[in-house]
Amino acid sequence: MSHSEFWNILDRSDEIELTVKGRKSGNNISRPVWFVHEDNIVYLLPVNGSDTEWYKNVLHNPSMKISVNKKEFLGSGNPITDENKVRKVADRFRSKYTAENIARYYSKLDAVVEFSLK
Repeated sequence: MSHSEFWNILDRSDEIELTVKGRKSGNNISRPVWFVHEDNIVYLLPVNGSDTEWYKNVLHNPSMKISVNKKEFLGSGNPITDENKVRKVADRFRSKYTAENIARYYSKLDAVVEFSLK
């Protein structure tokens, strides 16, 4: 699958499966997450901000996998805590998923992860 096909699939998706390596167990840990993307980067907003377990795992090991429509993509996560960047991504999440849902499900907005394809 080409990268352009990947972005087209993301355009039609609301949720992806994120897989990270556990920092303590070393096991693969998967969970469904919401996302937004722009300029060939997928942005992930941890539900509990920097306290989110998968976020802590990315700090320890940035290798990640996302799956959408039974297609898997490997990449690396770049954790970001810059207040302006986090706010911009949170605003994009509000536009895509509604401000009410973001307020309901996201308790701490202090971190974002940029996923880049390998």
